[in-house]
Amino acid sequence: MRFVVESWLNVLLIFVPVSAFMKLMHADPTWIFFVSALGIIPLARMLGAATEQLTARVGAGLGGLLNASLGNAAELIIALAALREGLQDVVKASLTGSILGNILLVLGASMLAGGLCHERQKFNRTAAGTGSSLLLLSAVGLVVPALFHFTASERGVTIERELSLAIAGVLFLIYMLSLAFSLKTHRHLYTGEHDDEKEQGQQPWTVKKALGVLTIATTLIAILSEILVASIEPMAKTLGLTQIFVGVILVALVGNAAEHSTAVVVALKNKMDLAFGIAVGSSLQIALLVAPVLVFMSYLFGPPLDLIFTPFEVAAITMSVLVVGFVAMDGESHWMEGVMLVGVYFILAIAFFFLPA
Repeated sequence: MRFVVESWLNVLLIFVPVSAFMKLMHADPTWIFFVSALGIIPLARMLGAATEQLTARVGAGLGGLLNASLGNAAELIIALAALREGLQDVVKASLTGSILGNILLVLGASMLAGGLCHERQKFNRTAAGTGSSLLLLSAVGLVVPALFHFTASERGVTIERELSLAIAGVLFLIYMLSLAFSLKTHRHLYTGEHDDEKEQGQQPWTVKKALGVLTIATTLIAILSEILVASIEPMAKTLGLTQIFVGVILVALVGNAAEHSTAVVVALKNKMDLAFGIAVGSSLQIALLVAPVLVFMSYLFGPPLDLIFTPFEVAAITMSVLVVGFVAMDGESHWMEGVMLVGVYFILAIAFFFLPA
């Protein structure tokens, strides 16, 4: 593990200055975008590892807050960089893509990989049902501003922004209460199966080391995010892609890299409770925590961010949430359910590709 991390850091020490140099020299924006993205992926993984180590040190209660605050730090940093550049459509598209990517691609890949090794995998139906219900509620929070826009747009932009701000406050409050539910009053539903086996050669990190890795990873992600965001518009024009496709698919995949690998690995170990929690929990963090925080923070960067998504984004999120709800209904999974979820993701990705700008 240490060798892998050090190897990635060595690569990143090349990626960062090279990317910055290419940016300054007006190099090919497509090359800049993908080099920056490749640099963010291992950093997101390191950020997740440092968060897990801190969580183990401080206990479940504070650990839950750390996971809530830092679990989607990569997506938040990229989105804030995009907000500073005025790319609000890209920000909202990346939120959509993160939700879809987690509940369809990450969960689907986990069920597929785990199902190929284990004929049938089980997870807690009550916890899964609660997560699915919260996902449906978050979808409502994203649908209502769009419905208001298309039925009462004559009220003006100011009213729509105030509506988005109020809904963001409600979503944020619900997320805080969901933490109390999962970490305090009903924590037994989220424990899953414990595995006391330690990986060979693995030693717990000290708090100092975890904080150091966290600081370095966050700083480098911030640097690479600025470079990546600055290259989005020219890259999209060069490849003939729409900003919504770049945000929903490409940017979201980069930000969710840590969840992708972790969920699949634990599913292979027959820990579907944990894999389901990672995928659905990350989507909930995006909808109930990251989106509201971005709305609040946008007031510092100029025009406030609203929660008015395009009709196709709203439909995609709603359909995906309903599909996941049906899959989670019986508390069991197999590889064919994984195929179905991944298939839905690629169907939506193809549709976003052909969606006009």
